[in-house]
Amino acid sequence: CTGRAPGPRGVQPRPCGSPAGAGLSSAGAVFILLKSALGAGLLSFPWAFGRAGGAAPALLVELGSLVFLVSGLAVLGYAAALSAQPTYQGVVRAVCGAAAGKLCEVCFLLNLFMISVALLRVVGDQLEKLCDYLYPNGTLSGVPPPPPWYVDQRFTLSALCIFVIFPLSVPREIGFQKYSRSPLPLGVSCPLLCTSSPPCHRASSWASIFSVIPTICFGFQCHEACVAIYSSMRNQSFSHWVAVSVLSMLVCLLIYSLTGIYGYLTFGEAVASDVLMSYPGNDPVVIVARLLFGVSIVTIYPIVVLLGRSVVWDLWATPKHGAAAVFEAHERRSRVALTVAWMAATLAIALFVPDIGKVIELIGGISAFFIFIFPGLCLVCMTGTWTLGPRAGIGCGQGPWGSPWPRWEPHEEGDLGHL
Repeated sequence: CTGRAPGPRGVQPRPCGSPAGAGLSSAGAVFILLKSALGAGLLSFPWAFGRAGGAAPALLVELGSLVFLVSGLAVLGYAAALSAQPTYQGVVRAVCGAAAGKLCEVCFLLNLFMISVALLRVVGDQLEKLCDYLYPNGTLSGVPPPPPWYVDQRFTLSALCIFVIFPLSVPREIGFQKYSRSPLPLGVSCPLLCTSSPPCHRASSWASIFSVIPTICFGFQCHEACVAIYSSMRNQSFSHWVAVSVLSMLVCLLIYSLTGIYGYLTFGEAVASDVLMSYPGNDPVVIVARLLFGVSIVTIYPIVVLLGRSVVWDLWATPKHGAAAVFEAHERRSRVALTVAWMAATLAIALFVPDIGKVIELIGGISAFFIFIFPGLCLVCMTGTWTLGPRAGIGCGQGPWGSPWPRWEPHEEGDLGHL
C-alpha cells in the first residue's frame, strides 16, 4: 500500500499503514479548516451586507447557507472514506467518473487562478492606502502635487511580487504553510469593533437579499481542502468528522457575521467592497490591520500557486508515452515557468481590475461548484453505486466507522459513477 500525495494548504494525508496514534487531531482539523476558509473574503462581508439591504436579511441567508455548507463537508468526508482518495478532484473522479473529474480539475484551476487575482487586488488596495498615508496628496496652496512614481500602485505591487512573493512561490514545497494563515486576518476586525451605528436600511427585493450568496461561497470555501484534511485525521469516524465540520463552520459564521455587522453599521450602504478602503489612511489601528492583513495574504499567495501548479501538472503530465520521465527531468524548469506565467497573468489582471467585488462575484460562482454541485453529484452517484451493509474490515486510510456503514459494491466493473 503506497503513501498518499501531499494535500492542499500544507496538509499531509496520513500514509497508509501509519500507526493509529499518528495523524491530525480534532483541534488541528478545526484549525486547518478555519485557515482554509478565513481569508480575503472577510473584507467583503460588510459590502455584501449592504447589498443585501441590512444585517438581518444577510444573516438569514448565512444561516440558511450553513446547512448546505456543513452537508457538503459531510458528503465529501463520506465519499473520501469510500473512495480512499486524498484529494478533492480524486474523490470526484473516483465516485462520479473521469469526465466529472476533469471538469472538477478545470474548475479547481480556474478557482485558484481567480483567488490569486483577488489576493493581489487586496494587497494592492492596502499598498495604495499605505502610500497615501506616507505621501499625502495636499499642499498649503491646495493644489495636490503629482505623487512620486515609486508610490504608484502598479510599481509597488509589481515590485512586491518580484522581490517577495515570487521567491516564496518558486520552491517545490513551502515549509511555512502550517503557520502562514495564523489568525492574522482577524486583524481586520480590530477597527470594526470601534464603530457607531447609522440607521439600517431594508432590502428592496429578494434579488438584493440573495446577492450575498457569492460572497458567502467565497468566504466559507474550505471544501477543496476538506478531503485532504479528513484523510489526515487520526479519528475518521463519520460523526467525528461532522462535529469538526459543524464547529468550524460555526466559528467562521461568528467571525464573518461580526465583521459584516460592524462594517455595515459603521459605513452603511456606502461601504467599499474592501472594507479597509472605507477607513481613513491615517488611523493607526487601521494601519496595523492593513499590515497584518497584507502580511497574511503575501504568505497565502504562494500556497495558492503551489496548488495551481499541482493541478496543472495533473492535467499535463500523464504517464502516457513516457511523459512522466520527461516531467521529472524538466521539473525545475517547468515549475519556474509555471510560476512566472501564473504570477504575470494574475498580476496583470489585478492591476486592471477596478473593484475586488467583481472578482469575488466570479469566485463565488465558481466556488458554488465545490460547495453545492460536486458534493451533490457525489451523493447521487454514491446512492446509485453503494449499498448499505456491515463492513468486513477497515481499509487503508479509513477510520473506525460504525456498523452498519456504507459498503462499496459496484454492480459491475467500471460502473463507478453511473446510476
